[in-house]
Amino acid sequence: MKTFLKPLLLLSFIVFTISCGGKKDDQDFGKKATNEVTKKDNSAFPLAEKGKEIFEGKGICITCHKTDVKLVGPSLIDIAKIYKEKNASIATFLKGDEKPIVDPSQYEIMKTNFALTKNFSDEERRALEQYVLSQ
Repeated sequence: MKTFLKPLLLLSFIVFTISCGGKKDDQDFGKKATNEVTKKDNSAFPLAEKGKEIFEGKGICITCHKTDVKLVGPSLIDIAKIYKEKNASIATFLKGDEKPIVDPSQYEIMKTNFALTKNFSDEERRALEQYVLSQ
């Protein structure tokens, strides 16, 4: 009985290894396709990558905003949707020159960040805007 068990275990291991290896290729293909679509979609937002760096870095936006989940502030997807619908400017809002249109109840919390975003260059604020709109 033991003699029969060893080849069966070996065969099972080989089948498992081969089947997992095939899925890896499929996953890699999906990642490549997704990255190509993302790059294509972001071509309308040439400053989006710089905006992402600011969002995650010196802008510290990531502490309150996530891509698809409301945290302290609204999600980037919600912000992008509303700003596109209203044809409004996120960059102008970040400068402190526009009223809140997404979640006015959170305005007082966001207003404390204007000390930071008002000192950004116009290009940095546009980069943040393009990053959010690219979501």
